Amino acid sequence: MTRRLHLNAFLMNTGHHEASWRLPESDPYAHVDLAHYVGLARIAERGTFDSLFLADGPQLWNDIAQRPSGALEPLTLLTALATATEHIGLIATASTSYNSPYNLARRFASLDIVSGGRAGWNIVTTAGAEAARNFGLDAEPAHAERYARAAEFLDVALKLWDSWEDDAIVGDKAAGVWGDDAKIHPPRHKGRYFSVAGALNVPRTPQGYPLLVQAGSSEDGKAFAARYAEAVFTAQQTLADAQAFYADLKSRTAAAGRDPEHIKVLPGIVPVIGSTEAEARANEQVLEDHIVPAHGLARLERLLQLKPGTLELDRQLPADLPSEDAVEGAKSRYTLIVQLARRERLTVRRLIGRLGGGRGHLTFAGTPEQVADAIGTWFTQGAADGFNIMPAVLPSGLETFVEQVVPILRARGLLRTEYGPRRTLRDRYGLPRPANQYALRENALV
Repeated sequence: MTRRLHLNAFLMNTGHHEASWRLPESDPYAHVDLAHYVGLARIAERGTFDSLFLADGPQLWNDIAQRPSGALEPLTLLTALATATEHIGLIATASTSYNSPYNLARRFASLDIVSGGRAGWNIVTTAGAEAARNFGLDAEPAHAERYARAAEFLDVALKLWDSWEDDAIVGDKAAGVWGDDAKIHPPRHKGRYFSVAGALNVPRTPQGYPLLVQAGSSEDGKAFAARYAEAVFTAQQTLADAQAFYADLKSRTAAAGRDPEHIKVLPGIVPVIGSTEAEARANEQVLEDHIVPAHGLARLERLLQLKPGTLELDRQLPADLPSEDAVEGAKSRYTLIVQLARRERLTVRRLIGRLGGGRGHLTFAGTPEQVADAIGTWFTQGAADGFNIMPAVLPSGLETFVEQVVPILRARGLLRTEYGPRRTLRDRYGLPRPANQYALRENALV
């Protein structure tokens, strides 16, 4: 088979740029408008994207003066989008720190059934004291503790999704037998973090499990991804860094006893497109000019774990920042941002401008051909299996990408021209449907 790009549309209210809502064409209320998301889903499906992705967190992000805040719960929204689309995958973020395995496994199973096998779970451990305080904690659990809980959480979820064998439903009207109780396998799990006795109250789904996605690039995150993940969203600023991450993750996956082809690496890219490079740069500058520096300054100080008032807009970052080991939040993003600032000798003001569009993801301004070139280079030179497309402005940025970049990628043989027969999200990613662990065990005993 010809290797082709996997494209995921990362949807965020009016766009990924923090100032996108201030543009004349933007709707400041789009983040709670179902019609807005239905339109975006259909644009992405027109572009034959593999999937849609919604970020989420169990807290109110930022000062609401800064940008549209609050968000519809992603599994609820994606269930609605499942009825408005036919092919595209539906990936929701959900935290292992602030959910229980039984309820979350049931919700993802329900989405997979409703959508005909298009569900995906972006597994996060949720950094930040704000979220912790919403769940009765004084501070966030330590980084390693969050990942240990996540591993047990996922093990329990897998047991729950397998608690019905595929042929548990008999449907024998004549005999009066609807299902086979011997095909039901309660997990009876007792572990460090969870105790879950009973089988799931939803049958096994079209995919068996939702597509398992992970977005952490710390050492703990990469170890977790190598063990479980089937797609990884990552932030990388340079081709060399992306190649190193890609090679490391594939190697770790092989060392964990898994096929490295069964984990897809999708860096984020924020494309700002113009008919000429100068026009693309001008479009980028318009967005940067709409950033309120005070908002960006406060956010950067929180991310770097600095006291308010520490940073000065027209000076570089302080030399004595904490090391990554001292950070309990988003470790890999912390390191990426500090390295970006040091490497390019950015003032705080310029760093805020660079982060305004992608929060550390690669922002690329250029013509459709230049964007396609950049994507093709990373894809063919061992840096990516595809991309998390993060339009700076929505819906216009996604529409421009689909209308102007997608045809170029198709002409170069890098992207499908149609979906073909209706298939599951796992099929789109070239992944097998997982066998039921209890059925495998029983067959081994026969």
